[in-house]
Formats: sequence, structure tokens, C-alpha cells
Amino acid sequence: MSAVAALNVTASIAPMLARQSYAEFVKLFRVPAFSVTSIVLPSMFYAFIGLGQASEPLYPGSSVTFGAYFLASMALYGVANVMVLGFGISLANERGQKQDLLMKSTPLPAPVFFTAKAASALAIALISIIVLGLFAAVVAGVQLSASQWLTLGWRAMLCSIPFIGLGFALGYLAGPNSAPAVTNLIYLPTAFASGLFFPLRLLPHFLQQIAPYLPLYRAAQLVWDSVGARTEGGSITTDWFYMGAYAVAFFLIALWAYRRDQGRKFN
Repeated sequence: MSAVAALNVTASIAPMLARQSYAEFVKLFRVPAFSVTSIVLPSMFYAFIGLGQASEPLYPGSSVTFGAYFLASMALYGVANVMVLGFGISLANERGQKQDLLMKSTPLPAPVFFTAKAASALAIALISIIVLGLFAAVVAGVQLSASQWLTLGWRAMLCSIPFIGLGFALGYLAGPNSAPAVTNLIYLPTAFASGLFFPLRLLPHFLQQIAPYLPLYRAAQLVWDSVGARTEGGSITTDWFYMGAYAVAFFLIALWAYRRDQGRKFN
């Protein structure tokens, strides 16, 4: 393909992607069970668990408050929650409603369709971080520098990418009726085991041994580091390596699940 032809293809796809992303965002945002839960739930957990001890040190002698630590935890929980629970379940429901068959009959390319879905989910995740940050700053009095706020935001958003793959995989592996149970069974225990709700030192020893191999734990180390609350002595490079490996693995599983589903329906 020549450079001119490639530019023409890009020019034709870009508006299509923008319109489809907007349509997917509006569709998600208009479903209160998804949008309200995804946006409000992290702040609700923060109010229940973090608000009462927000000004206390994370541990005796620490300069980092529990409020800052829990803000980072809930920021990560919020974005991953959108991808795994909300996004994965909605994808399974769409399959149950045969919406994927309807989209197959349109000229919309599959990569554009899935990219638009991911972009709309990322937009919801960003809104959840902003709402949580405002709540923590105004109500809990969490004080971070501008660079810490920025680092927390972009790291949480970047760490959501592997969970997009996981959400896709679960959306195509689980049926519409079983998807809520399957995703909750996978996501919620790993969130607790990774130390997102309570510091890992308070959890049973066997969970402390398992945690370093969980994707949420590695992502948590990155967001905790952004507010000065890192809980282990490993390097940031190692954490990013783990997240990249998880992203590749989850997207490969999602691709296999998608092709298996399409093969069953159209072959």
C-alpha cells in the first residue's frame, strides 16, 4: 500500500472511529447500572473505608497519609472495575442480545468497533478518577502536588489497558447470565488480595505470597508509588514489565475467545 493510499484509509477511518466512540460512550453513559456504578462506586468505597482515617499516617512514622494511599487504590479499582465488571458484562449482554450479529451486518470494521468500545470505557474510567479525586481533595482533605495528581492519573489510566483485554476476554468467554458471577468471582477476590482495600500487611500470609503475581498488585505498586506509598522495594521497570506481559496475555486470550465465538456463529 502506498503512502497516499494509507493516508486515505486513515482519513476515512478516523471520523468513523470518532462517531462510533461517541455512540458507545453515550450508550454506556445512559445506562445508570453501568455509568453511575462505575463513576460513583470508588468514591463510595472511599467514603466508607478511607474517609474516617484519611488524615492518619499509613503506618507509624510514615509521611504518607492513609487518605492518599486509599485514593490511589480506589483510582486503580475504579478504572479496572469499568473494564472488567462493567465493560466485560456489557459485552456479554450484547452478545446475548445478538447485537454482535447486527454489527456484523454493517460495513463497520471490527477493529474500529472494538477500539471505539475501549475508548468509551476509558472515558468513563477517566470521569471516575476525576470524581474520586475531587471527593478525596474536598471532603477528605487529601493534599497532593500537581505532579503527583498528574502521575496518579496517567498511571491509573495506562494500567487499565491490560484490564481492557481481560474485560474483552471475559465478555466472550462468559454468557450473559453467567458473566456477572464469573467476573465478580475473578475480580473482587484479586482486588482484596492485591491490597486495594486494606494494606497487604494486614492480610493472611498466603495472600501476601500470592499478591506479587496478580496484575492488580503490580498496577497498585505503580499508583501507590505516584503518591509515595509504594509497599515493596522492587523497581518501577519491573512493574511495567509485568503489566505489559499481562496486557499481551489478556489480549491474546480475548482474540482467541473472539475468534472462537465468531467461528461458532459463522462457520
